[in-house]
Amino acid sequence: MKHLLDIKDLSKTDLQQLFKQADSIKTQSKSDRRNRLSDRQVVCLFYENSTRTILSFQLAADGLGASVFNLPVKHSSIKKGESFEDTIQTIAAMAPDALIMRHPDNNAHQHIVDLLPNDVHLINAGDGQNQHPTQALLDLYTIRNHKPNFDALKVAIIGDIKHSRVANSLIDGLSTLGTTNIQVFGPDHLISEKHSNRKAPDMHTAVDQADVVVMLRIQKERFEQHESLNIDVWFSQYGLDQDKLSRAKKDALIMHPGPINRGIEISSEVADGPQSVILEQVKNGVLIRQAVLSLLLS
Repeated sequence: MKHLLDIKDLSKTDLQQLFKQADSIKTQSKSDRRNRLSDRQVVCLFYENSTRTILSFQLAADGLGASVFNLPVKHSSIKKGESFEDTIQTIAAMAPDALIMRHPDNNAHQHIVDLLPNDVHLINAGDGQNQHPTQALLDLYTIRNHKPNFDALKVAIIGDIKHSRVANSLIDGLSTLGTTNIQVFGPDHLISEKHSNRKAPDMHTAVDQADVVVMLRIQKERFEQHESLNIDVWFSQYGLDQDKLSRAKKDALIMHPGPINRGIEISSEVADGPQSVILEQVKNGVLIRQAVLSLLLS
């Protein structure tokens, strides 16, 4: 694996190898982990805001002993008119071992990967509405630690499917691991064409006997001018509360990629309840990103 741009680039064997790498790192002491990448340098370039992803990448790299450098876009030469391509080539000329980038445009990483020398590895930390491969990896790893038989799972993904790179990547990853019973639900205009064949007729059907329920954030920042929604009725129609959750399996996992809008996408009772693995997802985000960095850079 040279780069990580799209979850579809990974085979079932690749995914299992990453999970095993994460398992191995988990058993190591902090001091032993820091010897893995002690001579490596990593640059984070985020064109969009982030809390979980950028911090977990920084903690992951630092925890492996790598030097981590964050380039804030608002303080960079981009604000002086430097082009996207010139910025990437400038960073590449400084020869970091890895460039971790988030960008608002779909396929931005594929556009610039050929500008990088062979010894600079590119990691997609989210591109537009397209892909978020490390989020899918941490979600899959979290599921696998509780329910390892992906073939037998029913997974419900609820909310703004159309604008969600998280949904795209998770559906792709689940499919690679053998999950066929994946249902999505949300307003018709927020279900993308490529996932329309998975749309449940209603929320109850989507959640009924589900093993995993994934709630998504409404991504209003990605709405086009003609797109709208009634936020006042969202929770009653598409939000997850204890009553709707009661239709899922008793041991169903409740997931959310964050940030959570409580009382809109999910009730606090469910988000903080015994079936929620939301904070476990966050914790596993550091671990799975360490696995990615280890495989790419060691």
